[in-house]
Amino acid sequence: MRVVAAMSGGVDSAVAAARMLDAGHEVVGVHLALSQSAATLRESARGCCTIEDAGDARRVADVLGIPFYVWDMAARFKRDVVDDFRAEYAAGRTPNPCLRCNEKIKFAALLDKALALGFDAVATGHYAQVVETDDGHGGVRRELHRAVDSAKDQSYVLGVLDEEQLARSFFPLGDTTKPRIREEAADRGFFIAKKPDSHDVCFIPDGDTRGWLTRELGAAPGDIVDTEGDVVGRHEGAFAYTVGQRRGLGLSRPAADGEPRYVVQVRPETNQVVVGAADLLGVNAITGDHARWCGPAPEGVVRVGAQVRAHGEEYAATAWAEGGRVEVRLQGRVRGVAPGQSVVLYDGTRVVGSASIATSRLERPSEAGAVHGDPAADEVRSVTAST
Repeated sequence: MRVVAAMSGGVDSAVAAARMLDAGHEVVGVHLALSQSAATLRESARGCCTIEDAGDARRVADVLGIPFYVWDMAARFKRDVVDDFRAEYAAGRTPNPCLRCNEKIKFAALLDKALALGFDAVATGHYAQVVETDDGHGGVRRELHRAVDSAKDQSYVLGVLDEEQLARSFFPLGDTTKPRIREEAADRGFFIAKKPDSHDVCFIPDGDTRGWLTRELGAAPGDIVDTEGDVVGRHEGAFAYTVGQRRGLGLSRPAADGEPRYVVQVRPETNQVVVGAADLLGVNAITGDHARWCGPAPEGVVRVGAQVRAHGEEYAATAWAEGGRVEVRLQGRVRGVAPGQSVVLYDGTRVVGSASIATSRLERPSEAGAVHGDPAADEVRSVTAST
């Protein structure tokens, strides 16, 4: 196969490209220029896409003896990832830019261009696995699964990929741990074997999301209020806060009971941040929109595992699809579920799909209903049985 290897300049994508070459594919290395004003040097381990990174990727391609190109996707990245990130925070939501980048850039813009140029697939250094199974009709279905290395697993941020995109995607590192990847890079003579990993958010290299948002949106002073509506502090912009946040609140008045307070709601329409006790954060019901399925959509109410953070815990749940929306009912209460985050659904290690969290709430058993609230109900099936 003719394969485009997305090469960021890091150790993971370098080894991924090498493994695709070892597998007998015709490989071309491509570095995505995503910044409209790329720095010469990386400011920290958080940043990426600098001129230095492009140079590192090129040097690895030279070692492998493969063609190498830089594709300029800065305008598309700004529109679909950076501008979306800014707009989501301004609307009081907490987005995950990595999911948006995978959905809009790496497995849309990049894959589309690769296919248009006659390539068959794209390979990346993500830690996840694509497993081929019988589709029941004499063909093959490609499923997305968790990586072997649970500490590095990136299946959560790939939960936006559909079945057609998975059919054109390779993740060569999913069966290997990160320490072994670094050893392999050193064995192959890659000078980047010990290069630090980059971290979210790549376009905020200093890690100061609040400072970046303030520069982008401008200071907008407002009130921090408790659940009774009493003012307990001031902020410089409600956009800089997220549900579940405890640190950096700067409250002028402690709670009457002396317990810590958390952000329980962000109200962009009134520029208010609402704080309250930890108990108010516990939810067991999630409504998600912008549903994306890594295969057939589940039919009826199914048992799943639900994950709401990139490296968070997986919770037992039931879920059902309603057009482009998804309803998720967790067996227990989960704290700090913010609008704009993604909920990714699993069947064992397999990724079923994902949705952007629109709302979350605490439902009592009488509100949830026998079918939707009780995973033991006859109507609730396993995902495998329904697909």
